[in-house]
Amino acid sequence: MHAVGIVAAAGSGLRLGADRPKALVLLAGRPLVAWAVESLRAGGVAEVLVAVPADERAAFAGALPADVRLVTGGASRTASVRAALAAVEPRADAVLVHDAARPLTPPDVIARVLAALAAGAPAVVPVLPVVDTTVTVDADGWITSAPERATLRRVQTPQGFARDVLVAGYDRLPAGADLTDDAAVVRAAGTSVVTVPGDERAAKVTVAHDLALAEAQVRR
Repeated sequence: MHAVGIVAAAGSGLRLGADRPKALVLLAGRPLVAWAVESLRAGGVAEVLVAVPADERAAFAGALPADVRLVTGGASRTASVRAALAAVEPRADAVLVHDAARPLTPPDVIARVLAALAAGAPAVVPVLPVVDTTVTVDADGWITSAPERATLRRVQTPQGFARDVLVAGYDRLPAGADLTDDAAVVRAAGTSVVTVPGDERAAKVTVAHDLALAEAQVRR
């Protein structure tokens, strides 16, 4: 199976309090995006494309190995993945879409996603159980329901897909639509998605506290 990795790295670093794209923020002296690319490769993905902001292309080129392909991303995550997917060669059997903001994803998670795809799953996402009570609220903040925790999961990346499944999902997605992740894209097209175990170490870096936790994890 020939798998290609797409890393979504065109987002800003505003919530992180950074003066640069989040993917270029340093973790233990290396940009987050470099960690994410390394995780994909260690998990068994040899070819990687990174969706980057147009005006930061040179900075990303300097932060990544020369054989990583750079693609100009869009105004949203969905637009960035769509642009990168268009650059994936047809010979690829599978595509894994990963967030640069999950720099410490263990290679075992990537390997589990690849194994599920190799076994015939059309779409795969790594997940973790929800341990806190979760509620829904109305526009005024009043609790309206408390879903059964046993049926809930936290979704991580990389999310893996048979290439033709992901391409078909994006082909059916209206231009300008912005979904929360790529599993939502293929589910909207009628594709079932299977889950594999994720890992707490694959936590997303969104705010400064998250980065501090990642720094502590690296120093262990």
